[in-house]
Amino acid sequence: MSEVILKHLPELAPCPWLPPQEEPLSAAWMARLGEDRGPEFYMAALQYAQSLWRQGFPARAILLLNRALGCGLDGTESVLRQWPLPYPAMAWLLRQRREGQFLGNPRRHWQHLATRVSGPRAALRCWRAWACWRIACVALPDLVADEGQLSNEGVREPGEEEIADQLGRLGHPGEVGGWRDVLEGL
Repeated sequence: MSEVILKHLPELAPCPWLPPQEEPLSAAWMARLGEDRGPEFYMAALQYAQSLWRQGFPARAILLLNRALGCGLDGTESVLRQWPLPYPAMAWLLRQRREGQFLGNPRRHWQHLATRVSGPRAALRCWRAWACWRIACVALPDLVADEGQLSNEGVREPGEEEIADQLGRLGHPGEVGGWRDVLEGL
């Protein structure tokens, strides 16, 4: 099906913040890695995100970037030197999507992800979701929060400094600077 979609879409430029990927990939690309959440999974998630973007699925590409951000990396892996954490890719996808491509509401998506994350590296994944939420708020300021969740569950949206503090405490060396560079570029 994805090959048919590619034939009907105008050419989508590849995201410069993701590895080149000319051939369409499917979910099998990720499934082949099983439970691995290390460097190979990180690279595969970035490649699949590029493939989904090129196929015209920005919302699905963002979901793969979420998965990449959740990998069990400590910041020293060689893949991160070539393909740093995908904050710039997130911003680029939000800004470059074409009219009519389903994006959903990334602000709400990351608000929900940040408040419901569980499992391995939950605290780090929570603050990375808030970091992406902030990117969405700046890149697409007309998006609205899930006010029902904010009031019904007592969720408080964090400020930029709180996000930076938590990323600095939990994240990789240099992660806060890279994230702030993305925000300044929006």
